[in-house]
Amino acid sequence: MQVSIEDRVPASQLDEASEALEELAGVLADEQSLDEVLQQLAESASRVIPDAENVSVTVVGPDGASTAASTDRKVVSIDAEQYAAGQGPCLEASRTQRPVRVTVEGARAKWPEFTAAAQRAGVRAYLSAPLVVEGSVLGALNLYSGVESAFDPFDEALLRLFTTAASASITGFQRYERSRSLVAHLEAALGSRAEIDQAKGVLMAAHGISADEAFQRLVDESQTHNTKLRVVARNLLDSVRRP
Repeated sequence: MQVSIEDRVPASQLDEASEALEELAGVLADEQSLDEVLQQLAESASRVIPDAENVSVTVVGPDGASTAASTDRKVVSIDAEQYAAGQGPCLEASRTQRPVRVTVEGARAKWPEFTAAAQRAGVRAYLSAPLVVEGSVLGALNLYSGVESAFDPFDEALLRLFTTAASASITGFQRYERSRSLVAHLEAALGSRAEIDQAKGVLMAAHGISADEAFQRLVDESQTHNTKLRVVARNLLDSVRRP
């Protein structure tokens, strides 16, 4: 009979995971930056997985991989060695979209640069899980321990559940950020339109011209001086308001 992770992991550990995700949701609701969200994610993961002495978050972008968050600066050097070498368990997790669980000594032959950096930092076990947001790989969540037997298959399964839930939260956050950005642009556009309409009104009253003619004058001024239309309108309104 197959046994689920919920049947094998202590209820207290699952409660801890639930609380950590609620805290992450709270950070998202506070409209913090993505870097702050990822830092909270790292700190939450260190609570969810008891053997995780430290945690970092790898972000893979067009310019390569970088560490966006960590619970201790000493593990950042381990990530950096992997990025420089172009290989390592965190990059493997990102590339394959599957968790990677290794002992540092056991990874020596495959990833010598990672092993050397990990040993210098006193790390002996490592677990990395991919972070997939809206179908694209954001990076990986990396766990470190100084105990060689630290991580087991249930830690791996629990981490996979945690990253799946966290990825869903980040997806919602990014969608909200895009929506907020669009709203800000819309508000700016509406504000500009209001100023342009006011400037048209000033020209119409001053010169007895139509709305279209007034608008054309603003456009001509904008093109002549290579200045944005809203700036031309604002300057005109400022000149009218001066004593």
